[in-house]
Amino acid sequence: MEYIRVTKGNIDSEHICCAISNNKDIQVASKKAWLSERLDDGLVFLKSTERGKCFIEYIPAENAWNPIAADGYMYIDCLWVSGALKGHGYSTDLLNACIEDSKGKGKKGMCILSSAKKKPFLADPKFLKYKGFSVCDEADNGIQLWYLPFTDDAEPPEFRGCAKHPHIDEGGYVLYYTSQCPFNAKYVPIVEQTAKEQNIPFKAIHIGTKEEAQNAPTPITTYALFYNGEYLTNEQMNDKKFIKLVSQKG
Repeated sequence: MEYIRVTKGNIDSEHICCAISNNKDIQVASKKAWLSERLDDGLVFLKSTERGKCFIEYIPAENAWNPIAADGYMYIDCLWVSGALKGHGYSTDLLNACIEDSKGKGKKGMCILSSAKKKPFLADPKFLKYKGFSVCDEADNGIQLWYLPFTDDAEPPEFRGCAKHPHIDEGGYVLYYTSQCPFNAKYVPIVEQTAKEQNIPFKAIHIGTKEEAQNAPTPITTYALFYNGEYLTNEQMNDKKFIKLVSQKG
């Protein structure tokens, strides 16, 4: 397998693995715009040359769009291999490339979000454990921060206080999200329209800066849905999933 790093010089011509379409697609345009702005912050997007979901995205933790205290670490936004590309060792290839790059940049280690049991859009805890990662912090909603230190004396990262107890003081459905995930550009407006048509109290809060993300009331900032103040899920909703969720809540 060959891999290529996305840069400002090739981002217009390269496909983005998590949203495979042309640049006119709103999901692709949104993701590429977000990536372009993060490249100057040290973000790396390394992907397969094959068209498919096979990539790793990481950034110095000081610039991560998550409420974590992990100075000196590299934070992995996403490691995703699926479809026909799964099961060939490509996840290990990508992770090893990140480790080598992080060590070369003098990082203390790496960290990533996961959970005790596999959740959608989060790293597989079994894979992380197999690769030597361990849990260094956990929020009340079960979202965990895992880390792989490069030295025995590296201080473990942790969640900031605002994210350890995910809760907000607003009623109804409140969604916090960023443009890091391309699916949000398409589906958040669909859910907003569905809620309006069904008279469902719904508010979408688009996190637009690193500072806002690092002070968010949730460990996951790409997509975090609350209901009457309590955290519900990080799984992206389309209109049907949202209606089903609302019906279950009564």
